[in-house]
Amino acid sequence: MFDLKLTNATLPDGRTGVDIAISDGRIVAIEPGLGGEAGEVIDAAGQLVSPPFVDCHFHMDATLSLGMPRLNESGRLLEGIQIWGELKPLLTQEAVIDRAMAYCDLAVSQGLLAIRTHVDICDDRLLGVEALLEVKRLVAPYIDLQLVAFPQDGYYRYPGAVALLDRALDMGVDVVGGIPHFERTMADGAASVTALCEIAAKRGLLVDLHCDETDDPMSRHIETLTYETQRLGLGGRVAGSHLTSMHSMDNYYVSKLLPLMAEAGVAAIANPNINIVIQGRHDTYPKRRGMNRFPEMLSYGITGAFGQDCMMDPWYSLGQADMLEVASMGLHVAQMTSRDAMRQCFEAVTTGPANILHLDGYGIEVGCKADMVLLQAADAIEAIRLKSTRLAVIKGGKVIARTAPRQASLNLPGRPQQLDPSRVGPRG
Repeated sequence: MFDLKLTNATLPDGRTGVDIAISDGRIVAIEPGLGGEAGEVIDAAGQLVSPPFVDCHFHMDATLSLGMPRLNESGRLLEGIQIWGELKPLLTQEAVIDRAMAYCDLAVSQGLLAIRTHVDICDDRLLGVEALLEVKRLVAPYIDLQLVAFPQDGYYRYPGAVALLDRALDMGVDVVGGIPHFERTMADGAASVTALCEIAAKRGLLVDLHCDETDDPMSRHIETLTYETQRLGLGGRVAGSHLTSMHSMDNYYVSKLLPLMAEAGVAAIANPNINIVIQGRHDTYPKRRGMNRFPEMLSYGITGAFGQDCMMDPWYSLGQADMLEVASMGLHVAQMTSRDAMRQCFEAVTTGPANILHLDGYGIEVGCKADMVLLQAADAIEAIRLKSTRLAVIKGGKVIARTAPRQASLNLPGRPQQLDPSRVGPRG
């Protein structure tokens, strides 16, 4: 007898009409017309069953702090950093934990079950680190939470950041972070990339650097990150986040850079929602769009992902822990509108970031962990188009969240009384 069985499911790879059987927290069978009883049966009714959503770039220590102590009136990155600097001395561990836990509740309801969050270590108290380590412990049964030691004010620029980063890693933070373009000089930025990668190599850790989040085409720290990844044998363990200067780089230079990234095994994380509003603020027209060359990178075989980055904080006043919203924004900004490209956008919030986080047992295959989301959509493209309802969120073979199907009641002469948006599509 199975613990749980989902029947008549569609999978992201295009398989339809399959049943998924779960026992002891693992997927034990996937096939059409699967026999055998189960403790609970969920009829997927032909709708999409996906692995859970993954956000590989977020700032949970700042989430839900919008307006504290003031709003970002310019909308610029640097004003957001300044506001965060004003808020840090006022933070309490309890408040950070409360906001983060509220965010995690929302994430679960949206089928977001794995998050990589950067935590600011430029604070002698390391208050945010302590708070998010506690959050990681609390949410461990239902969210894979990975922490990045992030020197928000610069690894060399902020006095004491070098020692603070080591302390944070000693406390149990998982990933080495950095922000080379915020150092005082390009040379300091490049030196910070070298130092941070050497720390990761020595400790056996992953690397995720905020890299070139600027409109300046001469901000090329991704080149140094690629070189250090190759030199230190860190391939597959390194990600460059944002990379928005790539939007403004010379095409010839990029034609050299992208093959080097692919060869070194450096992943790329775009954050379309936040960078579409933060970048290009110094432009009149034409106005740059603040997006790296995501589809080009994928064409070179570079592992790519979309991150949410922020929600209701000094940098971004919107957001709802919805990775389908992020995928939709990425699709539009990167003009990824072919059928295959739209499926790649779905992968950019599922399998792509799962690879970057090195998640174990991720996917809808026999032997994988029984973590999945039932979506009110026929396929991955429809899921993005509709920002579809998460009908059921499953962790370890147990349903941990349910949402009623989205359905409208109509009062129109001669028309149906009920409308299911997931059933409205092209006809004949």
